[in-house]
Amino acid sequence: MPEDSTEVTAAGIARLAGVGRAAVSNWRRRHADFPKPVGGTEASPSFALPEVEQWLRDQGKLAEVPLRERVWQQLAGHPDGAVTALIHAGCALLLVRDRPTTWLEIAAVSDARLAGVLPAALDHVLTARFGADRAVPTPTTPELLPSVPLLRAAAELAAEAGAGQAFAFLFGRQLDANPRQYTLTPPGLAELMADLSAPAGDTARGNGRRPSRTYLDPAAGTGALLCAVGRPAALHAQEADPDLAALAALRLALHTTGDGAEAPALAVSTGDTLRGDAFPQLRVDAVLCHPPFNERNWGHDELAYDPRWEYGFPARTESELAWVQHALAHLREGGTAVVLMPPAAASRRSGRRVRADLLRRGALRAVIALPAGAAPPYGIPLHIWILRRPDPAHPPAPELLLVDTAGPETPGTQTGRDRLDWPAVRTAALDAWSAFDMPGRHLPVEEHPGTSRAVPVIELLDDDVDLAPARHLPPPATGGGAGELVRVRERVAATIELTSRLTPPAPEPGEPTRLTLTTVGELARAGALHLRTGTGTGHLSGRVLTEHDVLAGTAPSGTPTATPDAEPIVLQPGDVVVPVLGGGSVARVVDDATAGAVLGRNLQLLRPDPAALDPWFLAGFLRGTANNRQASSYASTATRLDARRLQVPRLPLSEQRGYGERFSALAAFEDALRTAGRLGGQLVQGMYDGLTDGTVAPK
Repeated sequence: MPEDSTEVTAAGIARLAGVGRAAVSNWRRRHADFPKPVGGTEASPSFALPEVEQWLRDQGKLAEVPLRERVWQQLAGHPDGAVTALIHAGCALLLVRDRPTTWLEIAAVSDARLAGVLPAALDHVLTARFGADRAVPTPTTPELLPSVPLLRAAAELAAEAGAGQAFAFLFGRQLDANPRQYTLTPPGLAELMADLSAPAGDTARGNGRRPSRTYLDPAAGTGALLCAVGRPAALHAQEADPDLAALAALRLALHTTGDGAEAPALAVSTGDTLRGDAFPQLRVDAVLCHPPFNERNWGHDELAYDPRWEYGFPARTESELAWVQHALAHLREGGTAVVLMPPAAASRRSGRRVRADLLRRGALRAVIALPAGAAPPYGIPLHIWILRRPDPAHPPAPELLLVDTAGPETPGTQTGRDRLDWPAVRTAALDAWSAFDMPGRHLPVEEHPGTSRAVPVIELLDDDVDLAPARHLPPPATGGGAGELVRVRERVAATIELTSRLTPPAPEPGEPTRLTLTTVGELARAGALHLRTGTGTGHLSGRVLTEHDVLAGTAPSGTPTATPDAEPIVLQPGDVVVPVLGGGSVARVVDDATAGAVLGRNLQLLRPDPAALDPWFLAGFLRGTANNRQASSYASTATRLDARRLQVPRLPLSEQRGYGERFSALAAFEDALRTAGRLGGQLVQGMYDGLTDGTVAPK
């Protein structure tokens, strides 16, 4: 085996063959010719990818490794680490896209020769795109030598999907594989923040067509915010982590193609933004920023007399207010900054003086509360602050817009990382901001109880200067008022009556029978059903059935992610969906109302052949407690279900349907109980609220 051969873990082998990790463990035990480990640890060994591929082909378990998977495995198993490999691949893909003839000429030589001539070609294309002072260093020949097979494969992938799409796939897979290593800005949030930065009165606001403007992201991270900007004139970014700065620069360079026009100017620098601003004289049209939260060591002592603190010197515990003032310092007059903030920044007493000055001088224009789950940390509802550099020629109205996108009048919004309805959040935020920020507005902004209100600044300048939207929004009518509570009560009564009718009859004792069992894996191999694993990818206007939807029995509530390499799995009536994580006894049969949605992450789809399997029969036996226990495995603190190990009796289709009718009736009873509980909780809380706010009489 060559010394620089790519290595792959058991999880990677499972992904290559489309099986669970348990199957790979079985192969290692049962087959003496299975490749021996070449690295890793005893608990997590790694294997030579070429040997694994050959063994899988010899066993008939793999006809050919998909190109995307081969490139990813080469990147993930790179001897210098996946990040270094990804940077090398990004440099090569930029060369492939911008100078395809040069790549074809130098790629025709041997690997050793290619590693020797590639640095000069890469230096030329990197300097042309980023300038001499850039965040992406030119790799040397010794550094590139182990990467040459990866670069050839990445170029082959670019020929299929385009260089930008190829890098987006590899970068996205790296982020998915290391979720704790990066602070991510989800695509829905990035698009919303970019749209909020659009000029006042811009008719393109909210539809993705933004005019050519200059942008800065001083805490660029993975570059997600600037990638959400449409048709920029220039992009500037700074990131403290050198590797992340290089990846963000390559991502932006490969993402901004120019669409046939001239590509935007791009400048990405490495360094601590607050201590060492890379663009001290820069003034831009808009700043987008997702800063690090709760930093104590942000430079408080050495930056006491910095001219950026125009609105007051931030306390040591108020690093976010330092980022806010850094953003304002880089705006031209009338420019807009959109900054993601923790909710505590709106109300901490240590920041009240800075908040008060931002209000008095008209720099802070809006605070928008997001539902929990919008971005990490996912457990708290973050805020978006919209700020504007004061323009003496156009003084703003002395008001602050406060919006709660998780308010009761915002339809469809749910809290939770996988349950967030981004279209509803986006509509609530953009509609409120567009009405407030309309040029030449003379009329008061319409107030929406519980959702949005333009608050006079004078009302906020008290001892606390508390800007949390929920504390200043008028409460909505309790559950729609007493009349709505009457209607909820009627629905509760009707649902309880339905539940009573659906209650199963008293079970009759039966003789234990020993049925002949088979496994889901054997049924899949026999063609009686098909197994698929959800990715949550699809068209952005579609719906996603999430893990929470399956567990709670609700309609599809997720928003798909647009990943070009992954084909969406569209649900059909009769499909059976099983959660992978949690170890619970849950299985859902897809009905006509759910059909058409996309299968979400952490879900497995079992699509039975109707000529061989009844879906309700299959779902019912999958829910057996003992069945789930024997098919579950445990790793760390999580329980994972291997659907292939679930057992189902071998019965004729006519007998399956008898079981299926009983299981279907039980599912209807369960749905009625769930609905009764939900409506009952709504009625109880509505009565509490009505009695306490006076909209319901004590009688």
